Amino acid sequence: MHLDGPRADEQRLADLAAGGAAGDFPEDLHLAPRETAVGQPPGLTASEPPHDAATAAESMVGEPWTIVLLTVGSSAVTTLSGHPPREPPQDHGVSSTRRGARIIGRMTASRIRLTDLTDCGGCAAKLGADLLTDALAGLGADAPPDLIVGLDPADDAAAYRVAPDLAILGTVDFFPPLVDDPDAYGGIAAANAVSDIFAMGGRVLFALSVAALPEDLPRDATAAILGAASATVREAGGTLAGGHTIRDPEPTFGLAVIGAAHPDRLLRKGGARPGDVLLLTKPLGTGLVVSGARAGRATPDALDTVIASMRGLNRAASDVFTAHGLTGATDVTGFGLVGHAWEMARASGARLVLDADALPALPGALDLARAGIETGGAAHNRRFVASALEVGARVATEVVTLAHDPQTSGGLLAAVPDARIAAVVAALDAAGVPWWRIGRVEAAGTPGIALL
Repeated sequence: MHLDGPRADEQRLADLAAGGAAGDFPEDLHLAPRETAVGQPPGLTASEPPHDAATAAESMVGEPWTIVLLTVGSSAVTTLSGHPPREPPQDHGVSSTRRGARIIGRMTASRIRLTDLTDCGGCAAKLGADLLTDALAGLGADAPPDLIVGLDPADDAAAYRVAPDLAILGTVDFFPPLVDDPDAYGGIAAANAVSDIFAMGGRVLFALSVAALPEDLPRDATAAILGAASATVREAGGTLAGGHTIRDPEPTFGLAVIGAAHPDRLLRKGGARPGDVLLLTKPLGTGLVVSGARAGRATPDALDTVIASMRGLNRAASDVFTAHGLTGATDVTGFGLVGHAWEMARASGARLVLDADALPALPGALDLARAGIETGGAAHNRRFVASALEVGARVATEVVTLAHDPQTSGGLLAAVPDARIAAVVAALDAAGVPWWRIGRVEAAGTPGIALL
């Protein structure tokens, strides 16, 4: 056994990894810089975490290997790599969780499990709307007149008027991985970020990447994340023009997006009017299915369907809504359907009534809700709407869970005047955009939402 570095570091690492039983690791053991780990090919796979070092080494006989040690209570991540041992080492029965360290994965050349590197991903990782509301209170009160959309009241993107017929839109969105495939992660993060521009009725001009990535993340994984994001921005009508990246053991990725729109034709959360019909353009349940997949409870087909939905853009739906003169819309993301409906109700001074039987669900989402699956972000959403939400006595518990479920790259929720509903849905059909009629807007002395 040898390690690159002083003998003291060797003993410290051995103690950290195996409670003093350095023999649990293969003899040909190296501690190498993360980006040049000895025996580590350019691309890694993470398997289920082994229970101890001996088990990890035995499972890696005959192939180059890398062990990642996460030190509990700090951000330290140590990467160990080595060459194939000739035979499995003896099992000394020492748990890798001793002394505050645990082996969190084995990585090889074929693929990497990004979700092993994070506790919570996607828009479920957002700070709760209940906490965010308090933190932002009072900010933006002294905004200049040409900042027509800022923090007071907040909306899906900021809007600054630079000419009578032109407003520049700006938004930023990023989160930890909610899927394992780097390409899917980059595509979902980008689709979610550009959605805020579409939710405002704008067009995408360009985007800047915002990334915090582990130094030892394989280069091909990093390239896949950025490549998928770039392709998604192009599909959205813009260009990935730059960005900024820092080191972080927990990966996080997203975009700052700049767009443009006519200042008098924006879609706003406050644009719903009594009598409007509520349309939704994507089914619900991304948080439920992703959480179910991490728990081994969702089928691969269900997860594939969710990934395809999250990668889909809201561009065509936005074009239809702006072409028909709509004024009220938002995208359904981390605050869940009821959370974003409450934002619309409050901004519009109205009551939004949601039809529980009409809510569309992604395959497997309701079954997972019945089984008790729920994301941590859903608890924040429940607190956020608790004082404003009326739930009908006959609404099933799993439907209530679905309505609170944090969505990642969800669809647009639009308020459509009843006189225009036939033309709007015909245009959505022609554009290949799915839609569901899920409720109505009512006049109300006190804004609120209902799930009936």
